[in-house]
Amino acid sequence: MAFTRVSSPHLHRPLSTHQVMRYVILATLPGLAALTWVFGWGSLINVVIASLAGLAFEAAVLMLRKRNPVPALKDNSALLTCVLLGLALPPLAPWWLLITGSFVAIVIAKQLYGGLGNNPFNPAMIAYALLLISFPVEMTQWMMPAELLEKRVSLGASLQAVFAGHQQVADAFTMATPLDGFKHKGELMADEYWRQNAFVAEKVWGSWAFVSVGFMLGGLFLLWKKIFTWHIPAAMLGSLALLSAIFYGGDPSNYASPMVHLLSGATMLGAFFIATDPVTAATSNKGKLWFGAGIGVLVYVIRTWGNYPDAVAFSVLLMNFAAPFIDYYTQPRTFGHNKARKGIKRDA
Repeated sequence: MAFTRVSSPHLHRPLSTHQVMRYVILATLPGLAALTWVFGWGSLINVVIASLAGLAFEAAVLMLRKRNPVPALKDNSALLTCVLLGLALPPLAPWWLLITGSFVAIVIAKQLYGGLGNNPFNPAMIAYALLLISFPVEMTQWMMPAELLEKRVSLGASLQAVFAGHQQVADAFTMATPLDGFKHKGELMADEYWRQNAFVAEKVWGSWAFVSVGFMLGGLFLLWKKIFTWHIPAAMLGSLALLSAIFYGGDPSNYASPMVHLLSGATMLGAFFIATDPVTAATSNKGKLWFGAGIGVLVYVIRTWGNYPDAVAFSVLLMNFAAPFIDYYTQPRTFGHNKARKGIKRDA
C-alpha cells in the first residue's frame, strides 16, 4: 500500500503584501457602491482620479530615486492609499483637489519617509487633514442624497462638475452632513433641531447609515479573512459608543446619540480601514486596544467640543504619534519568563 509523503512544515503560506492590499481594496467596494447609490457618481470619480494620479506620482518618485517602480506599483499600497483618500473626500470634489491630495499622500506622506513600511503617519489621513485645513469650502460640501433631488445627477453632469468647476453646482447639489448640521445647531435643543430638520433626521441620516453599514460589511469581511484582528475596531467603536452614551444619557438635549456617532461620517471607514493600518498602528494586542480606544475618545472629544464635525483623520494622526509609546509599554511577556517582581524583598 502506497502512502503519500508530504514534507513538513505543514503551514500555510502567509498572504503577500499585494494580496493583503487587494483584499482591503475589494472590501471597500460595498461602501463605494453605497456611496455611489446614495450620493451619485462623485465618489467613484474621486477614486478613479485619485488612483490614477497616485500611481503616476508613485512611479515618478521611484524613478527619480533611481528605483524600479514596477514592484512598488504591484504591491497595491499606493492604490489602496488613493482609494481610501477618494472615499474620504466629498463627492464632486474638483479634480485639482484630488490630484493635490494624491501628491501629498504618495510623495510627502509616504515616499518622503522611504516608502511602504517607513511612514509613521497614515498617508491618506495626512492628505485629508491638509486638504481640510487648506480648502475648507471644497472639503465641507457634500452631495445631497439622490432621493432628495428631483432626479439623480447623471455621470456626464458629475464629470462636468468635477472638471468644469465645483462652485457652479455646489449651491444646487450640496448640503451639510448630519454631524455638521447637529454641531452648528446653535441654541436649539437636540429634539428641536431634529424636529425642525425632519429631512435630516430621517432621509439624510438614513443615507449615511446605509453607507456606514456598507463599510462595516467590508470590515467584517476583512476580519473573517484575518487581514487584521478585532482589537482596534472594537476598541475604537466601543469607546466612542460608551462616551456618547454617557453624555447622551446625562443630557440628551445637547448631545448626539450613540447611533448618530457610530453611523454618521467616517466612523466605520475609520474603524475598519484607516485605524487598522499595520504600519502606523500599535502592534501588540494590548497596544491595539489602547490605540483604538484612544481614537474613539479623540473622535468624540473633537466632534463634541472641537471645531471639526468629523474627527477621524485628526484622531488617527494623533494616535499615530502615540503608537511607538504604546508599543514600548505594552510589549508582551517573553515566552518562558515570569512577570517582573515589584519591590525589593529582604532576606528573612
